[in-house]
Amino acid sequence: MVVSEFDRLVLTPRRTQHVRPVASGPHDRRDERSAPPRDENSAARSPSLVLIMLCATLGVIAYAVFLLDPAHRGDALPYVMVITAESVLVVQALLAMWTVLSSGYDPRGFSFHHAKDRLFDVPEIVRDGAEDDPTRWNLYLHDRPVTVDVLVTTYGEGLDTIARTVRAAVALRGTHRTWVLDDGRSDDVRDVAAQLGARYVRRLSSNGAKAGNVNHALAIAKGDFFVILDADFVAKPELLVETVPFFVGDDVAFVQTPQTYGNLDNLISRGAGYMQAVFYRFVQPGRNRFNAAFCVGTNVVFRRAAVDDIGGMHTDSKSEDVWTSLLLHERGWRTIYIPTTLAVGDTPETVEAYTKQQLRWATGGFEILLQHNPLSPRRTLTLDQRLQYTVTATHYLAGIAPLVLLLVPPLQIYLDLTPMDLTISWGTWLLYYAGFYVLQIAIAFFTLGSFRWEVLLLASVSFPIYTKALWNALTGTEQAWHVTGSTGKVTSPFSYMIPQVLFFAFLLLTSVVGIGKGWGDPVPSLALAWNVTNTVILGAFVVTAFRESRATRRTAARASIARRRSGRTTPGLPSARSFLAGSRQARHDPASSSLPAASSAAHHLGAGDASSSLPASLPSAGGVA
Repeated sequence: MVVSEFDRLVLTPRRTQHVRPVASGPHDRRDERSAPPRDENSAARSPSLVLIMLCATLGVIAYAVFLLDPAHRGDALPYVMVITAESVLVVQALLAMWTVLSSGYDPRGFSFHHAKDRLFDVPEIVRDGAEDDPTRWNLYLHDRPVTVDVLVTTYGEGLDTIARTVRAAVALRGTHRTWVLDDGRSDDVRDVAAQLGARYVRRLSSNGAKAGNVNHALAIAKGDFFVILDADFVAKPELLVETVPFFVGDDVAFVQTPQTYGNLDNLISRGAGYMQAVFYRFVQPGRNRFNAAFCVGTNVVFRRAAVDDIGGMHTDSKSEDVWTSLLLHERGWRTIYIPTTLAVGDTPETVEAYTKQQLRWATGGFEILLQHNPLSPRRTLTLDQRLQYTVTATHYLAGIAPLVLLLVPPLQIYLDLTPMDLTISWGTWLLYYAGFYVLQIAIAFFTLGSFRWEVLLLASVSFPIYTKALWNALTGTEQAWHVTGSTGKVTSPFSYMIPQVLFFAFLLLTSVVGIGKGWGDPVPSLALAWNVTNTVILGAFVVTAFRESRATRRTAARASIARRRSGRTTPGLPSARSFLAGSRQARHDPASSSLPAASSAAHHLGAGDASSSLPASLPSAGGVA
């Protein structure tokens, strides 16, 4: 028997007075949704995780002592390089483990559950005859109705992608207004928004990028709260139900939910997605304890008054999300993160998309360090917040460390310059080395469920991206905005990885030279083994780029043939007329569509209707700190 949402609302025991039902027998299959939700923070409180973290901490300290021991020093240049790079990695590892060990904190208290129990007015729903339409159920806080605007930001994504997101946004439980904020100024997007029952806003300029787009919409949308969804993140119906009750606390500025990805189909997307998994499952929850959880730009619900308090979303950085969070914390607002997946989106699938995303995030992080140092006495932050934002601002320095370490083996192979005293045995070196790196891998294995070699690969080959980001932050170099999933000219992945290709060629040559110099030695040198490992990792990345380039050429060829046959001028993007015709047909076919009917007449705002903008008042959003 199918239970409707209204029946579940009425019949489910209130969380604040819940009594777990007693099974009447082995075949008693009561509705699992009537029981309390599974503890999302149980993994963070696992004794096994605590044990691994403690062992890893001891391993990090032992490794640091080993490196700093004067008896183990080698030649000055490679030794300083190793100490510099490893110091960054050690400090980041210790701070990350400290944060992860704090991630058992659950922000859901009695006030949250009480507010959730009273979020909907059942008699009002019955009076309005809205039992079968949860989108018409008014939301209440403090027994007063509240209004919510759902803002879907778009900038060149495909119509199908936008339509999926808008359709899901319109269908969220609880009364709300859905707005499509189109920085791409597309008439096709406007028509799709109208068909799906959403309001449409476009502006005449793109100043401030995504943050400017949101600020412009806030001059028109006047709800008490607003949700930000990227065009490729499809929300679950319960998004408002699981987040709005937190705002019963009048000092809560926003509630952030994780970025969960559904397109882990190739090496790039899996590596990029898994890199964020630990951050969203353990690091962000740990920041809750310090009131330092920051916004990641999407899947977030803001209190309008909090954003107005800081003059709008921060627009002077490509990591507007982290900057906005920092300003809110300085004003004394509280932020909340919950590890509940309430929207599923896309992670970068190509070298180009990954490079542009990481470049934007890293530049924003370095800008915080250089322009708004969290450790400055002028910052009105708590000590915990200062440390957490410093970790965020310096996180991508750990991505530059592999560049320094890549250059150490060639110094020994070509110039016989050794970083460490090689009179020690292989076993001694591996003991200390394993104490740091192997235990870090053990942590990743435990938190991700298995060893994700794609993460190791991307972390090792991304140093040119982070080096460029640091240079951009130092020089104030501006970079174009790029969104995941945007459509445009197809380019070769090798256009974005020339440094990696050059390093691969250099390390391959160095490995050949090292093998030649060490020919006949019973045991290969540490430098040669280290260099060969780096060569293999970079080589795997180059092979991945070759496969991506070949697949791109095949796709482009097929699209060209299809275009010639159909006479289309825009490959891969259907016209608004054909898209809407298909949507109308699907809407009238219950067997093939989940498209909900619009709850109200669509309201359109064209370029001439909304041209004013609010005055302007990171991420590492998602970076594993």
